[in-house]
Amino acid sequence: MSFPRASGILLHPTSLPGRFGIGDLGQHAYDFVNFLEETQQTLWQILPLGPTGHGNSPYMSYSAMAGNPMLLSLEKVQAEGLLHVDELTPTQVFPVDKVAYDEVSVFKLSLLRKAAERFKGVASDETKAAFSQFRVDQASWLEDYALFMALKDSNSGVPWSEWDDAVAGRNPEALNRARVDLATDIFFHEYMQFEFYQQWGAIKQYANERGIQIVGDMPIYVAHDSADVWAYPEKFMLDPQTRNPSQMAGVPPDYFSETGQLWGNPTYNWEVIKADGFNWWLQRIQSLLAFVDLIRIDHFRGFEAFWAVPAGQDTAMNGEWVKAPGVEFFQKVEAELGQLPFLAEDLGLIDEAVEELRDRFDFPGMKILQFAFGSDHLNPYLPYNIDRNSLIYTGTHDNDTTVGWFEQASDYEKQRLASYIGAFDPISVHWSMIRMAMRSIANQAIVPLQDVFGLGSKARMNTPGVGEGNWGWRYSAVMLTPALKTRLKEMTEIYGRARDQPKS
Repeated sequence: MSFPRASGILLHPTSLPGRFGIGDLGQHAYDFVNFLEETQQTLWQILPLGPTGHGNSPYMSYSAMAGNPMLLSLEKVQAEGLLHVDELTPTQVFPVDKVAYDEVSVFKLSLLRKAAERFKGVASDETKAAFSQFRVDQASWLEDYALFMALKDSNSGVPWSEWDDAVAGRNPEALNRARVDLATDIFFHEYMQFEFYQQWGAIKQYANERGIQIVGDMPIYVAHDSADVWAYPEKFMLDPQTRNPSQMAGVPPDYFSETGQLWGNPTYNWEVIKADGFNWWLQRIQSLLAFVDLIRIDHFRGFEAFWAVPAGQDTAMNGEWVKAPGVEFFQKVEAELGQLPFLAEDLGLIDEAVEELRDRFDFPGMKILQFAFGSDHLNPYLPYNIDRNSLIYTGTHDNDTTVGWFEQASDYEKQRLASYIGAFDPISVHWSMIRMAMRSIANQAIVPLQDVFGLGSKARMNTPGVGEGNWGWRYSAVMLTPALKTRLKEMTEIYGRARDQPKS
């Protein structure tokens, strides 16, 4: 797939402003799209949109195909006549600079339950017909997801592997009984997904109409405690007795961690997945393409070979590399879905085989400027060493902010950076790095919004290997100043990345 010269901003919707303790899909999301349009950006990169589980991580979702109800705009629901204005007044003051996940969940879910009940009587015939069609169109995943979430609620939130054996094992009679007993809760979860698809779909359309593409994120693995693993246990490496992972995903020791990263997700049973023509994966990609225009494949190297850690390990040190059917998989996806809108997250321990898989399908790889100054002139992340078919970042959601990185960088890195840039002011290191990304030959340059603001480590989105305290950063609308917009727009234009500029 051909990618023109462009630039964009990395920002997850949870980081948007708003008065309900978390960014949502209301007016501030549209304001952010307007900001992208004003500054001549073409790309809005987000993190996975699924309902989050442990640690509020978007990479540990209860579903690979559902949307996160916590992102729903209560104001939009109220505009549909399903909530009253006075009900939107929080009983507490939410912080404006971070997400208060626990408090937000209680507040929002209570109101969304009211909205779901009122929907049955208040919604127009046209809206009810659209909901019925949505249930038909999304039945391949929605039925399992809504039942899974209803069962999880009725089991006090414990993982599905600890449920009653008949339900955990998907005994048909037990599931039919649950569908009757939990009908109200099942409807509630279906309703929230309908609202999510409507609200996010409207934002995507608004962005696309302004020449802005959504770059989505597809984690290679899904959470063990998810509707996907519960519904299709044969597709994952599980212990048949405990139903827990018999083989866990992760990565060996690397830049981010001396003991590696043990994610805990079950690895795939690729033999079973191949045998049915990769159908679950095709369904997953098709569902994601309803949300986004381009797909960043997180941990792309896992499609060539993945790090498998036996059950019972506390770290990822004692694992082994296992081959995956990457070529067959992408050939199948291309045959079924056409041109592949994929971007490859190819960071970490990448060998020649991974590069060959990426290049065989012409997927752009990722280059991180924060990695460029720790060695010599051969460093693959230096702008003059990268390929044109790349995405270049100052940093990603897994990195510190550029200001935070610079403050903690070694003297060697600071000296290399200063020598590379020439005239250099440490106070504006973030703009120096943004300029470096923008002027590079990489087809696409993406900058976290925190770096545009020049924020320090407190604005970091995620610290890999740390299970709590991540994913909370938010900005305030007043931070998008006219001066900042002008500076970003001018830099975008001078390096030929502006949306309205002719492309060669």
